[in-house]
Amino acid sequence: MKKAFIFCFPAVLFLWLCLAGAVHAQRVKLGIDVLCEQQFSLLDGQRIGLITNQTGVDSRLRSTIDLLHEAPNVKLVALFSPEHGVRGNIHAGDNIDTSTDSKTGLPVYSLYGKTRKPTKKMLENIDVLVYDIQDIGCRSYTFISTMGFAMEAAGENNISFVVLDRPNPLGGEKIEGNRVHNGFSSFVSQFKIPYLYGQTCGELAMMLNEEKMLSASCRLTVVPMRGWKRSMRWEDTGLEWVPASPHIPHANSTVFYPMTGILGELGYLSIGIGYTLPFELVGAPWLDAELLAAAMNSLNLQGIHFRPIHFKPFYATFKGENCQGIQIHVTDYAKAHLAEVQFYVIQEISRLYPSHAVFAYADKARFAMFDKVCGSDFVRTTLSESGTYNSIQSFWEKDVDAYRRLSSKYYLYR
Repeated sequence: MKKAFIFCFPAVLFLWLCLAGAVHAQRVKLGIDVLCEQQFSLLDGQRIGLITNQTGVDSRLRSTIDLLHEAPNVKLVALFSPEHGVRGNIHAGDNIDTSTDSKTGLPVYSLYGKTRKPTKKMLENIDVLVYDIQDIGCRSYTFISTMGFAMEAAGENNISFVVLDRPNPLGGEKIEGNRVHNGFSSFVSQFKIPYLYGQTCGELAMMLNEEKMLSASCRLTVVPMRGWKRSMRWEDTGLEWVPASPHIPHANSTVFYPMTGILGELGYLSIGIGYTLPFELVGAPWLDAELLAAAMNSLNLQGIHFRPIHFKPFYATFKGENCQGIQIHVTDYAKAHLAEVQFYVIQEISRLYPSHAVFAYADKARFAMFDKVCGSDFVRTTLSESGTYNSIQSFWEKDVDAYRRLSSKYYLYR
């Protein structure tokens, strides 16, 4: 037996090394990786304005800013900053001023402050705008709004627009939520797309451009990824995650963001912001953890389990107070409906704690933002009266099938 083991060990080791190499070889190549492989030929001799932030890196974590700045055949002349800053140095929601990038000496024009759309003056001496930002697959995240406004500016100023494509960390199959209704467009719901739209930024850009969903279309080129499939979640890509914002520190954070982010707009319950589990929990000092967890689990939501949790936020809602609530666990991602979780939380809290019914108790000044993120006031007004998710479910799901048909026309990956 010992001889057989010794004989087989080299073969087993060789097989293991082959498999390890195969896994490594399956790493997704990002749009910036493909552009580098092509020696930046698409941008050869052009004056480039780059819209990016800290997430704009290649698969070796090299900054797109630095790669373009150092490329001998590319003239990078300006940087454009979305929310959080071009180097990820600005807190969420804080306005950004025009500045100079300390590393490259290039001007940094703010697209998250008084100006959300590149002006004609900003675009002087620019031939091509390049967009390279990692999104999280949810329409209320402002990066895609920045992309859309920049595409409009490119079209209006006869400038080409290039998207270096990146994975949707939620995959390319989850579509949830109603499309934005007239009168509710905002920087957190800029386009008439569902809450979870199931596209990469490149696919979304193609659809916005071709379906006349922008005030001006542009000359658009998407540099596709290699090796990405719609069924992939981030952990399947072989790529490292760079925090998309202070409260999206891990790739898995993108799964929880759509589960509680809308609820968080009310400032009425802690959703883990200010604690170590942003978007992964719901709690308050007056809640009973065991009671709420039992109520949520009794709903038998597919692919999701709720665990009682006790915590004390370090900052934000209920700072320094002892809170109880639920931690959300995703047990079967394929079956889970993410965004509806927060509406069921509203339902169960209103039932268990009538004196703390969400819309009767929350700050009414924040209702407008809640409505903007929902893309309509129907969700809030109906839940206020009925208190049940069932009363809004058909509205929330009404656009999913039609949008899947529309968006699939622009799929770059299968």
